[in-house]
Formats: sequence, C-alpha cells, structure tokens
Amino acid sequence: MKKHYLIPIAITLAMVMLNIIARLSTAFADFYVTKIFPVITNVFSFVSGIFPFSVGEILILLGILLAAIGLPLTLILLIFRKGKRRQTIGAALCVVLWVTAYIVTTETMNCFIMYQCTPFSERYFSSSQHTDEQLTELYAMLIDDANELAQQVPRDENDRFYVTCDVNRESRIAMKRAAEDYSQLSGYYPKAKPIMFSYFMSQSHLCGIYFPFSLEANYNDDMVSSNLPSTICHEYAHLKGIIQEDEANFISYIATQRSDNAQMRYSGCLEALEYVHNQIYDNNVADAYYLTDKISEKVTNDWFRFLPDTYWEDNEAKEIISTEAVSDASTAFIDSNIKMNGREEGIQSYSRIVDLLLDYYFPAEK
Repeated sequence: MKKHYLIPIAITLAMVMLNIIARLSTAFADFYVTKIFPVITNVFSFVSGIFPFSVGEILILLGILLAAIGLPLTLILLIFRKGKRRQTIGAALCVVLWVTAYIVTTETMNCFIMYQCTPFSERYFSSSQHTDEQLTELYAMLIDDANELAQQVPRDENDRFYVTCDVNRESRIAMKRAAEDYSQLSGYYPKAKPIMFSYFMSQSHLCGIYFPFSLEANYNDDMVSSNLPSTICHEYAHLKGIIQEDEANFISYIATQRSDNAQMRYSGCLEALEYVHNQIYDNNVADAYYLTDKISEKVTNDWFRFLPDTYWEDNEAKEIISTEAVSDASTAFIDSNIKMNGREEGIQSYSRIVDLLLDYYFPAEK
C-alpha cells in the first residue's frame, strides 16, 4: 500500500487502540488527562485563539463543502474519465482516509479518553446519598441568592436581566479563581467565540459547543445574553478535560460564584436554580413546594429563558430544515454519544449537577 493510504490507516488504528486502552485502564486515562492533555489544549487553544472566528465551525463548513462538491465530482470523473477511474478512486479514498484519521484522532485525544478517566467529582469530593431535606435546603439557598443578585444586575425595559460586562474576561478570571481549589482548571483560556450559524444551534437547543477538533469554546450568539457567563464557563471546563456534562455544569456554577461580578454570579445561580427546581418537582418533594412562592418576580422574569421572545417569528426565513427535525436529531446524537462513552443516562446526565451540588454543600461525613 502507498504511504498516503497507509499512514492515515495506521493513525486511525492507533487511535482505536488508545480508546481500547483507556476503556480498560482508568490509570492510563487519568495520566493522559492530567499530564498530556493540558499541554495539548494549551497549545492548540492558543493557536486557534489567534483567529477571531470559530475555527471549528469553519472546519465543519469545509467538510460539508468537500462532501457536497467531492461526491458529485468523483461520480462525474468516473463517468467521463474511463481510462483513469483507478486514479480517481484512489484520490477520493485518500481524502476520505485522511479526513477520517483527523476526526478520529481529535475525537479520541480531545474527547473520548476523557470519558474514561476518574470523574472530576470523585477526585475532589466524595459522593453520598442525600435527603429530601438537604435538597430543600439547597433550593432555599439558591432562591435566596438569586433573589438578592436579581436586585444588583442591569435590566431592560421589560425588567429582564441582560449582560453588560466583558464576559470573556470575567469568565477567564472566574475559572482561574476556581483553579485555586481545583488544579485541573489551571492553564490558558482562549477567548470564547460566537457561532456564525447560531440559528442552527438555536434549533438544536444548544447554548454552547466544544469542538474537539479545534479545542475552542463556542457559544450561541442568538440566545439571550443572561446565559453567556454560565455557558462560557461550562465550555471552558471542557477545555480542561472535564468532558462530563454534569461536571461541566457544576464547574460553571462554582466558577461564576467565585466572580466579583454580580452578573456572572447571577447567571450561574439561575442555571443551578433551574436544575434544582426541576429536581424538586420531578422527585415530588412536596415539602419544598412552598419555597417556589418565595422566588421574586425579577427572578421569574429571568429564569428558563433561552431565546428572545419573538426569535422564531423573526427568523422564520432561516428555517431550511424544520426545527423539530433538527432538535430531535441533535438530542438523539448527543444522547447516543454520551451513552457510547459509558454514561447510561445519556442526555439526562446534564441534570446530575444537582447531585454534585448536594455533594459540595453537604459533604459525606469522614
């Protein structure tokens, strides 16, 4: 086999072997995440951070363009260049092999291995069973914090919170403060970048996205700005090898609460409150229901907001594929990807932030 076929095949097989080793050896995955990945992410995040646009988004667009042009072009050449069909097939195969090698390598090195390491939460505190009383206490605490912070943040003409601070700067500061207690969070943080095609993210109900093949933190530029602080800190957590969604949610909360900026703290508090509120009602903790009435009008104006009120009407012309179809496909992809990497609860793992918050505020007795 020619080397331009052999090399990408060898790389792909090597990545398959690394995945197998990581699944069989937590010690190997831990070593990789703590010793090797920090070097990779600091270097690549710095390089991709030089560009003002999302490199990952551009790579995806180039991939779509390559498929859209390459497939019909290959068929045309096979039809009209009968004497060079072998060369045509060989060139197409070479491109496919190298693209596959790149995707498998970046997904393995920057995503899949991290799923196999010791969870962040287990490294820093012990998990335990918690009572409904503790969940109720957590709910009350978050309500008090949200009510207080709601009085301190900027508000628009509809009395809704919006962000005015430099979120990128404040998020980097917050993450570095969190790193004082959680060393895995130390290191370089690039500027988070908006996605040009944010409408597609809105259809997918995504606030942010981490691209393993460019090591960037990206966010939905169409969502209401109140989500920015918690979203960027969540994506920054992924850049430090914290790939589990519940743990990234937890780190986002911890980081935002370390900030001196009330807007940062309020954004993180709102997200945590939403998850805990849902858990209260999912678990039918009736003794905590009365606390919901204590949530201030300002907080109720702000929470559970993703997009501007008239977003879908204002952007109706952008819908190429139905929002329902995109949402279902996105949910299925995320769910299957998480399950494939060993989390049986799939997309529901996002809500496990509640368990981590309970472990944090109500640690197991030693």
